Amino acid sequence: MAAKIKKGDRVVVLAGKDKGRSGEVIRVMPKDNRALVRGVNMITRHQRQTASEEGGIVRKEAPIHLSNLAIEDRESGKATRVGFRFLDDGRKVRVSKRSGETIDG
Repeated sequence: MAAKIKKGDRVVVLAGKDKGRSGEVIRVMPKDNRALVRGVNMITRHQRQTASEEGGIVRKEAPIHLSNLAIEDRESGKATRVGFRFLDDGRKVRVSKRSGETIDG
């Protein structure tokens, strides 16, 4: 199945403690059906000091399930579903179901 959410996409959180918040996808983990979103689902970690990194309490993003994310529509800024369309040159692109606009360039 083709990926509906990719790295660099702007997404909206549909469920959970960060419902309604939006951010950019940093990383997608397709095997786990999860993604890291910048500034969303923040957790606190107590990290031991290493030679390269400082120790202490660190806040970072935790993975969030893909079912709780939706692509943000460029026109309205609201959550939208994703469809697929083939262009005249044969390329397959993602399309916003809300506005009909292509998501991929």
